[in-house]
Amino acid sequence: MGETTFLDRIEQTPGALALRAESYRLLRLGPGDTCVDVACGAGHAVDELSRAQVKTIGVDSDPAAIATARSRTPDAVFHVAPSDQLPLEDESVDGYRAARLFHLLPDPRPTIAEAWRVLRPGGRIVLVGQDYGFLMLDSDDQDLTDVIELGLESRSVAPRAARGFRNLLLDAGFHDVEVVVHTEVVTEYRQLAKQLEGAASAAVSKALITREDADGWLAEQADRGHRDRFLAVLPILLVAGTR
Repeated sequence: MGETTFLDRIEQTPGALALRAESYRLLRLGPGDTCVDVACGAGHAVDELSRAQVKTIGVDSDPAAIATARSRTPDAVFHVAPSDQLPLEDESVDGYRAARLFHLLPDPRPTIAEAWRVLRPGGRIVLVGQDYGFLMLDSDDQDLTDVIELGLESRSVAPRAARGFRNLLLDAGFHDVEVVVHTEVVTEYRQLAKQLEGAASAAVSKALITREDADGWLAEQADRGHRDRFLAVLPILLVAGTR
C-alpha cells in the first residue's frame, strides 16, 4: 500500500495532470463512450474520465491499487486482472488506455493482442510510458550519474519499452499511429527522491558503483534540492492508434 500512496502523490503533480489530459485528447472519446484503463493504479484517470461521462473500467493486477481506485470513484467498474487477460467481451470498448505498464512486461505482445480483442473497430488505443534510457539529471559528476541511471534501468523488466510503442501498434494492425512526446521538468528533489535512492541502491547491488559513491551522489542531489538547484528532465511518450 505504501507504493500506491507514493504513486498517488505523483499522479497529483501538475505534470501528471497535463500528461493524463493529453492521453484523453488522443483517445478522442465523448460522453457515453466506453474506455478501459489498464494498470489503472490509484484510479485518477478512471475518476477523470468518469467525470467526463465516459463509461470507464479500471483494471489492475494489484488488489490494493484497485481498492484505492474504487474508494475514489465508487460508481466505476473495477477488476483485478492481468493486462493480457482482461475480463471484457470482444469488441466491447471504444477506448483503451495504458500508462506506466509496458516497462513491467517481459513480452508486450499478449497485452497488445488483448487490447485489439476488446476494442471495437475504429476504437482508439493510447499507450503512455517513460523510456528510462532517456533521463537527464544535472550533477557535479555526470559520469557517475550515467552509471546510476543504468541502475534505474535495471529495476525494470523492459526499461526502454516505450521507444517500441509505435512499431508494436503497427505490427498489431493499428493504423493512424501518432507519437507525442510530453516532457516533464522536475525541479523538486522530493518528487523523485525515492526513485533516485532506488536507482543508486540498484547500481550498488549490480556492483556498478560503491555504497560510498551512491551515498555521496545522493547527498549531492539532496543538497541541490535544498538550494533549489535540482533539475531532472523526463521525456514521456504517448503513442495512439486506431483499430
